[in-house]
Amino acid sequence: MRRIIGVGETVLDIIFRNDQPVKAVPGGSAFNAIVSIGRTGTPCVMATEVGDDHVGDIVTAFLRDNNVDTSYVFRSQGTQSHVSLAFLDNNNDAQYQFYKNHAVLTMHKNMPDVNEGDVVLFGSYFAINPNLRDYVSVFLKKAKERGAILYYDVNFRASHLKDLPRTAAYIVENMQQASVVRGSAEDFEILFGSKDVDAIYKEHIAPYCPCFIYTDAARPIQLRTPAVAASFPAKAIETVSTIGAGDNFNAGFCYALLKENVMRSQCLGNMTVEQWQPLIATGQRFSAAVCQSLDNYIPTGFIAD
Repeated sequence: MRRIIGVGETVLDIIFRNDQPVKAVPGGSAFNAIVSIGRTGTPCVMATEVGDDHVGDIVTAFLRDNNVDTSYVFRSQGTQSHVSLAFLDNNNDAQYQFYKNHAVLTMHKNMPDVNEGDVVLFGSYFAINPNLRDYVSVFLKKAKERGAILYYDVNFRASHLKDLPRTAAYIVENMQQASVVRGSAEDFEILFGSKDVDAIYKEHIAPYCPCFIYTDAARPIQLRTPAVAASFPAKAIETVSTIGAGDNFNAGFCYALLKENVMRSQCLGNMTVEQWQPLIATGQRFSAAVCQSLDNYIPTGFIAD
């Protein structure tokens, strides 16, 4: 049975509106996506690290309650789980402050088993953290060799610019392993100083990975592959919070890979725009659902199909 494997960090998101806390929910880019996937009943697993504190208890229980395999949630002894503060502005977009200690991160040396047709969702600083790189790199290479589809969400933030000289090579390595690279306008403006989708694809993505998805808030989603250059408009919606919007696009897209029976990464570069459309549309539906609540994931009972 095919499954979706999330690899990434986990935090407790404390959400503020008008400088007052309104909700606290477990989060993290891959984490948010995997919880949404778990809520669809799709087999999935989360590989992550949390502390041996009460927040870690909350996170682990939350994953189990949402049908996510927690066999690879590593409880790091003597450490505290990570926390982020998310301050919503008048447009319900979030500005973040993070309270993390990446230097003490560790992981299982034994990562999840991967089979042909599985989907591996990875990204953010977790995927380029020098302290975790040996584990992550070996896992990604093995997953690709076994015929998995690797979905890389770059998710690079300005707070990590100081680390770019030593992590830029890891971003390239991740792209080389990936079947699909997805990133936001913010990511690529920080990394490459550009919002020109075609230039970014030609110069920075295509030499390493054939398939590129570029998102830019409520603006149309851009897709570039060797066979397709397409734009997919987004429906206008009333937002409550945009936290988790990109993460849940990832969730919907990965869910649709299984639903549409896309088995191998080699298929993606040759697909027509008509074959890409249901993958993008499902990602958009998941993302829109999340923007209409303060949760980081699709609501329980969400109709995925």
